Amino acid sequence: MKVKTILVSQPEPSSEKSPYSRLREKHKLTVNFRPFIHVEGLSGKEVRQQKIDFNNFQNIILTSRNAVDHFFRLCKEMRFTVPDSTKYFCQSEAVAYYLQKYVVYRKRKIYVGERSIKNLESTFKKFGKETYLFPTSDILKPEIPDFLDTIKVNWQRGILYRTVVSDLSDLRDVYYDILVFFSPSGIESLFKNFPDFEQNNTRIAVYGNSTTKAAEDAGLKINIKAPTPETPSMTMAIENYIEKVNK
Repeated sequence: MKVKTILVSQPEPSSEKSPYSRLREKHKLTVNFRPFIHVEGLSGKEVRQQKIDFNNFQNIILTSRNAVDHFFRLCKEMRFTVPDSTKYFCQSEAVAYYLQKYVVYRKRKIYVGERSIKNLESTFKKFGKETYLFPTSDILKPEIPDFLDTIKVNWQRGILYRTVVSDLSDLRDVYYDILVFFSPSGIESLFKNFPDFEQNNTRIAVYGNSTTKAAEDAGLKINIKAPTPETPSMTMAIENYIEKVNK
């Protein structure tokens, strides 16, 4: 069956030059975006219940823009002034540059991993006796905690925000040829909103191993996978599929 409509379970890209725009124009598709999950911040009281005192940390580990936003939001709510001496260990350049929203970049000590936080191992060890706060969501993959434990970093996790299922009830009678998922939480949201969901002729596109497993565990038939050596991005994988079925 030909593909004419796609629903991507993420916010719409801000750039008009996104790969989805090119895909839409090239193949004359309807491509809509809708976050299946969203983030809600915890209160200062909820953070204190985790026995977290921002005064106790010399360094902050930041792996996402959400972590940056909610750390500084809570600093304001809890009337905590971040010392100028605080060091920031950032997962990527994108996260580091986003810090400029809250701090004067050139006046702060900011360390950036080339591809991941693991690239900063020598820097972590340089400040091995210092304390690190790791702001996260309630959902956290084990890779970074395992890495920090392996190199014996004195760190503490702070759950500052949570991932919540979005209300999709207005989509109950709307059907798409392809549903695109990027996380297990997206799959969970689909079935929480529509417990009686039947795939029928809907094609399922998934990104990453954990999303693939969640889709399979939910009994979904996966039609499109990314990343692969041939299709490293989701848009490439979708286009590759469309070129086969829309002949």
